[in-house]
Amino acid sequence: MTLLGHLSLWLAFLVGLWGAITGFVGGAQGRADLQQSARHATFALFAALVVAVVSLEVAIFRHDFSLEYVAAYTSRNLPTFYLWSALYAGQKGSLLFWATVLSLFAALAQLLTSRRHRVYLPYVAAVTCLVATFFISVMLFAANPFQRLAFAPLDGSGMNPQLQNPGMVFHPPMLYLGYISITIPFAFAIGALLSKQLDTEWLTAIRKWTLVSWLFLSIGLLIGMWWAYVELGWGGYWAWDPVENAALLPWLVMTAFLHSVMIQEKRGMLKKWNLGLIIGAWLLSIFGTFLTRSGVIASVHSFTQSPVGYFFLAFLVLAAVASFTLYVIRLPLLATEARLESMVSREASFFFNNLLLIGLAFSVLWGTLFPILTEWVRGVKITYGPATFNFVNIPLGLVLLLLTGIGPLIAWRRASLPNLRRQFAVPVTSGVFMLLILLVAGMRDLGPLLAISIGAFVSATVIQEFTRGARARHRQYGEPIAYAVVQLLTRNRRRYGGYIVHVGIVLLFVAFAGMAFKTETQATLRPGDSVTLKSPYGHMYTFTHVSVSQYNQLNREITAALVDIRRDGKPIGRLRTEKRQHVDALGRPTFEPSTAVGIRSDVREDLYVVLGGLVNGTEEAVYRFTINPLVWWVWFGGFVLVIGGLIVLWPGGGSAPGARGRTQRAQAGYTVKLEAGR
Repeated sequence: MTLLGHLSLWLAFLVGLWGAITGFVGGAQGRADLQQSARHATFALFAALVVAVVSLEVAIFRHDFSLEYVAAYTSRNLPTFYLWSALYAGQKGSLLFWATVLSLFAALAQLLTSRRHRVYLPYVAAVTCLVATFFISVMLFAANPFQRLAFAPLDGSGMNPQLQNPGMVFHPPMLYLGYISITIPFAFAIGALLSKQLDTEWLTAIRKWTLVSWLFLSIGLLIGMWWAYVELGWGGYWAWDPVENAALLPWLVMTAFLHSVMIQEKRGMLKKWNLGLIIGAWLLSIFGTFLTRSGVIASVHSFTQSPVGYFFLAFLVLAAVASFTLYVIRLPLLATEARLESMVSREASFFFNNLLLIGLAFSVLWGTLFPILTEWVRGVKITYGPATFNFVNIPLGLVLLLLTGIGPLIAWRRASLPNLRRQFAVPVTSGVFMLLILLVAGMRDLGPLLAISIGAFVSATVIQEFTRGARARHRQYGEPIAYAVVQLLTRNRRRYGGYIVHVGIVLLFVAFAGMAFKTETQATLRPGDSVTLKSPYGHMYTFTHVSVSQYNQLNREITAALVDIRRDGKPIGRLRTEKRQHVDALGRPTFEPSTAVGIRSDVREDLYVVLGGLVNGTEEAVYRFTINPLVWWVWFGGFVLVIGGLIVLWPGGGSAPGARGRTQRAQAGYTVKLEAGR
């Protein structure tokens, strides 16, 4: 199987080169035979890479430690659940996973794209084959997952304990899927530039792909936050880690694109901007891959330093130069069809929204690169820490949240004063009322005050939009209000699903604001000793050290501690927290000890207990106790965001009410009337 996997990589390399050449030449010369050959090359590329993946997985499950990759990332006592994830646990396997998924998306793009967009497909095949060929070449010449050892050890090194978490099975694939799927919109953008077909057709062709990419990135980021929270034991879910930032960057740019593309579709504006955003998002996905694999930054996510980083840096530079050279050449063809008529219009609010998102992306990018740049220039690495990130990004984020509520309230082209008064009356009143409630309740922290008050404003905007739409359907069709809301979602998924995404964003912002009130303490306790900690809600929690137990389980030695918890003197439960020392099949320690956090969560706050260790082998334990407000709402807000994204992505749009003989034209008339009334 190992030889088969190695040969399949070479076959994929040759097929990828052929697909790239025939795609570019066939598209440029209009030769149907070469275009068809490029299309078939994407299918053959996927087949060859699937063979390579199956070969590596077979080696992993058979514990073939003659393979360097299998010996480095698995062991005989590694639970089967994590053997699957060993495929992408290391650098070499993750490159194979990336190339294979990219080839799958390339094949799907050829199969699923509408016939009216066929003009782009030869170039799409060429670009996707070229990118996949690069990844394959990195494997063949620098990081081959099928590299053999001189001799096979009896057992492998095993997987890092921090990776032995359910998050490992879901977080990397979701993030990779988001990264990789950006290549498809990028390929269509290059196809549009090369074919000079720069109207809105290429945007229509990539609409679902951009949503898929954004949705996968969103899910990947959210699962990564949860994984960091439950696994690392530091009490938070976002640390502005460089590789966290690298994943956030394309998400911010894709979010900007999903908003600005509506302006181009509606008004024929921002053609240059939208093309630049797609190219930039893809380059940022490659940049993130470079950061992870270059070793130039210190991160819990990074692979060890290797020559792979140089390959990615060279590819990133060449791709950026080629893409933007083509972009500049085609600028004369990207003239706008309309002008911004008023700064008080939906176009203007969307554009400001874009500027803020790009401002956030630039801030995160600069903060990520700053230590590298200072080391190159001054020889000293100066860190751009979380406090600085928060100082810059929190104000930008709050203004962005405010625009989330403002945009839907303003009409296209130009808003009239009576229209603004009618639209803003309820949302502004809701935001101000919430601000007064918080001030009366004693809240004085500016950030949380603004986040929650603006959140109330945005929520009122969304409720108002749903209410007006439902009432309009009730008046026109006689539908019950609840059914009318469902119909709104069914018939205009893009708009109303987007509003649900906005609700998810509101919940996330409010939940993030809760962390400003986290409290924590450390204590060394003997069995029976207690420590108290006051929560932001005024509750007094008492943590009592009960006992310590030590035992072996699967591939680890566990030291577990039990803590009784009382709230205002009443018992509410018991938490268990562990220190784990992973061992190999012979019982020898591997890696550093890891932590299993004890968490008790409700809608108000999380109790977060971490065992630091034991004192001199006794049952006296060192603990850190933390109270994190509103963490539950982070996960719920993420869930709402994903549901909204799925609604937008869901195919189809329904039909007009057949029972009353309504036609699609009547439905369109309702939409026009509703829009005109705004």
